Amino acid sequence: MPRANRYFLPGHVWHITHRCHQKDFLLKFSKDRRRWRYWLFEARKRFGLCVLNYVVTSNHIHLLVRDCGQGEIAKSMQLISGRTAQEYNQRKGRKGAFWEDRYHATAVDSDKYLARCMVYIDLNMVRAGVVSYPGDWPCSGYCEIQAPPQRYAVIDQKALSELLGANSFEQCQLIHKGWVEDELKSKQLCRDTVWSQNIAVGHKDYVENIKMSLGVTGRFKSVRENEDVYALKEPVVPYSAHCEHKMSTLSGDNTVLLE
Repeated sequence: MPRANRYFLPGHVWHITHRCHQKDFLLKFSKDRRRWRYWLFEARKRFGLCVLNYVVTSNHIHLLVRDCGQGEIAKSMQLISGRTAQEYNQRKGRKGAFWEDRYHATAVDSDKYLARCMVYIDLNMVRAGVVSYPGDWPCSGYCEIQAPPQRYAVIDQKALSELLGANSFEQCQLIHKGWVEDELKSKQLCRDTVWSQNIAVGHKDYVENIKMSLGVTGRFKSVRENEDVYALKEPVVPYSAHCEHKMSTLSGDNTVLLE
């Protein structure tokens, strides 16, 4: 199966998704999700990773970061993914792949596109039917933004406030919560692959600029419009094109989680 493409350009915000091998629920226990978050904290401390939002589900993760141009995203993902898999396999006496090949990264434009991506991440477990409100899922950026921890915080409050146009983090919290409340009221909580199956998403000029920045790599990528959203497309490959579709049923969590 072709490997997921990853293109990092300094200064841009990137939405990263990484799925467990064959959609297995390898992160179904809270202690494993907490370990993933611990290594996210270590990545921020060691490499200066600028974290804007995240959620750890039972079989995949979402991570929203800003590239500061120091190669910190690649180094951070190597640390987080590698250590999470290593610890899990050692504890379970397990061998084999933990993650579904490489993670995928999508560049996200500012303003309304960043807002929509933020909320999309926040409502992941609500869409999956696991919780009724994003604050009920502890291992998430929503919980950390709305109730910042005293220790081991990973969200870059200053960077997030600046990107959302807030004068303070308190205002950032109110803006963020309002977006989530509005989306919950709309009751249009559908999976949208625009945030996980493209190279870039945003205004037309933004997407065209990303394409140009990729040089030869972006020459044959197509820019497509869907309503007010432009996306730089790449070939979409199913999770496991080479094997039979697999459904997992877990005690207390029998939902196949959506992106």
